[in-house]
Amino acid sequence: MFTPDKPFSSFAVPDLDAAVAFYRDTLGVQVELLDEMGFGIALAGGGRIFVYPKPDHVPAVFTVLNFEVEDVDSAVDDLNARGVVTKIYTDPDYGTDAKGISRGFEGGPSIAWFTDPGGNVIAVMEPV
Repeated sequence: MFTPDKPFSSFAVPDLDAAVAFYRDTLGVQVELLDEMGFGIALAGGGRIFVYPKPDHVPAVFTVLNFEVEDVDSAVDDLNARGVVTKIYTDPDYGTDAKGISRGFEGGPSIAWFTDPGGNVIAVMEPV
């Protein structure tokens, strides 16, 4: 019987060791190593994300993971100090400033994007 009581998300990376180092050591996220199967990312609300290796991985063209932060400017400064480079988008509708922050496009939150070692897009954003 299908019971939707334990959902989780997943995404692939081409290099498991590089991904573990990035999420655990650079971002400071709690990871659970699952041997060669992949690793889990523990979410603050009790959920989790499964990250698995895929040698022919092609990164998605959309955001796969969002981190809500109180102050996106401070979060970007902290990430930059850790060696994370924010993406600069030049689209006139939702482009970013020189710091890599899109500031309230169409009334939405301020948000900044960066990628993991596999090219997966991740965001930090202020509460909606």
